[in-house]
Amino acid sequence: MRATRLTYKHKHSYKTLWFGLAGTLLVIAGSILFGYAQAQKQEAEKMNPTKPVPSDVELQQKLTKDQYKVTRQCGTETPFHNAYWDNHKPGIYVDLITGEPLFSSLDKFDSGTGWPSFTKPIKSENVTEKRDTSYGMERTEVRGKSSDSHLGHLFDDGPAPTGQRFCVNSAALRFVPVEKLKEEGYGEYLSLFQPQQQTGGEQPQAKK
Repeated sequence: MRATRLTYKHKHSYKTLWFGLAGTLLVIAGSILFGYAQAQKQEAEKMNPTKPVPSDVELQQKLTKDQYKVTRQCGTETPFHNAYWDNHKPGIYVDLITGEPLFSSLDKFDSGTGWPSFTKPIKSENVTEKRDTSYGMERTEVRGKSSDSHLGHLFDDGPAPTGQRFCVNSAALRFVPVEKLKEEGYGEYLSLFQPQQQTGGEQPQAKK
């Protein structure tokens, strides 16, 4: 009887050991697969940095009061007291909400208005124009194509070569410096800045 009991205990111990090893292997395999999936997701996000438009409730929670007022209520931020009016660093300006590329620092100029001003969009198809008759004025509103966010207004008093002035609110933009373009999925725009990087200087800022 004793020998039989000892044999049974050994068999039970072996089964427990094998179940433990199998469970450990499953956990390891699951961790590897999860890590791979996360890496693939991050790589996909880098290849396509644009994001879908969140619900209005989410936007109210994520955006600051000024950002929401500008992008969703067609507000205007205070001139000379905003993030990018005096920013001279090389890089691109993307839609705050979707990440869609909108403007380049190469087309930015000092308009003297206190708001970021550009001679043209980085891609014309990324912005839309709309007639604006608010406040008793006849103006052209500029909106983000993918986000339908209010960006600012377009005027015909800009410098050459376009003669246009895209007057944009900083609160509708996010700036991506040239050294982070590839990291954030905007590597295709690096070629725009290669001449500036080779000379080691900042791109010239046109002035009115």
